[in-house]
This record gives sequence, structure tokens and C-alpha cells, in this order.
Amino acid sequence: MTERSATILRDAGLSVTAQRMAMLRAISARPHATADELAEVARSEIGAISRQAAYDALAAMVARGLIRRIQPAGSAARYEDRVDDNHHHLVCRSCGALADVDCAIDATPCLTPQDDAGFEIEEAEVVYWGRCPRCQDASGDDVTAAPEPSATAPSPSR
Repeated sequence: MTERSATILRDAGLSVTAQRMAMLRAISARPHATADELAEVARSEIGAISRQAAYDALAAMVARGLIRRIQPAGSAARYEDRVDDNHHHLVCRSCGALADVDCAIDATPCLTPQDDAGFEIEEAEVVYWGRCPRCQDASGDDVTAAPEPSATAPSPSR
């Protein structure tokens, strides 16, 4: 992944630094993590990265389209490297778990505005809110019909 990270950064016109490569690998390993969580992962790999360097690396990679910044209401910004499609997210209201969900394929009236007010629409963002199977199970709800999300839940203190 080290050489791949360097190639990804170079192809995007970014300088290849140990901090950027470590952050890129951290995002790949921990999709939907916060900047601080990603910085901790990077620190465990390269020994040191300042908070500012972590945020600068993330901002540069977002600006070049290498990663995506998402921020569901009431949540810290989170980052992912799934940028090749217009997918959406499921967010648990109880624990904050976040999972990817593919965009609807059939009729999607909410994704096509009746009046675009002259905007050239590039992307639609949909966030589905509810409770994840783990939180439903903890409260005794039946979760047999609910798929297990492949999500990174925030730490209990968040």
C-alpha cells in the first residue's frame, strides 16, 4: 500500500509526504473515521504527526477528490476513500455508527428536484437515519430483517 499511496498522491498532483501517505492508508483501513481517529492511526504507523498536519493532509486530499468528507448532522466530520460513486450513508441515532448504502437505481424522485433554480447539479446527498442492528438488539427489538452494517462506530465518548 505504500507505493500505491505514493502513486495516488503523485497522480493527484500532491507532494508525497509520510504524513499524507499515512493518512491515506488510515482512511483506507478506517472508513468513516474522524480526523482525530485517523491521526491516531497514522501516529501508530509513522510515530508522529501533528494535528495540523493531519488536518492539512485531509484538506488537500479532499480538494483533489482522493477522499470524501462527510458530516452528518450532530457528528464530527468523517472521511472515506470511496469516491468513485454517488453512494449515501446510514447513520444510527443511538450510537452514531455509519455505513455506506448504494444509491437507489430505479425511480429516485427525491434526487431530481422539480426546480433546479438554475443550478448545475453535480451530486445529491442522502442520509438515512435510524438505529443499527446492534442498538436494536440492545433494546430488545427484532433485527432479523435488518442487515448488519459494515460501519465504524464512534467511540462511546463521542
